[in-house]
Amino acid sequence: MIRVTPSAKEKVSQLMREEGFNPTQDFVRVGVKSGGCSGLSYDLSFDDAKSEQDRLFEDNQVKILVDKKSLLYLLGTTLEYSGGLLSLIHISEPTRQEAIS
Repeated sequence: MIRVTPSAKEKVSQLMREEGFNPTQDFVRVGVKSGGCSGLSYDLSFDDAKSEQDRLFEDNQVKILVDKKSLLYLLGTTLEYSGGLLSLIHISEPTRQEAIS
């Protein structure tokens, strides 16, 4: 399961609308790619199509797609948003935190 806090829901919905996506129909795509301090970094984007390789999660009315290779890294994570000077969407895991600007 991937959780979405209320503040992340609001920010993701705003960003989706700004980029021409419909938050009630389209998806937030979260993945893991090579890079970052631990050798992996998170990737967040928007998509209007689900592939056979995707796993769909929904929390707080946000539809999240995760590809099969990223699934093990993302189970149990939470999308969070912290406003302020350095406004970021965070992906929080029980053991570590990464930020996506």
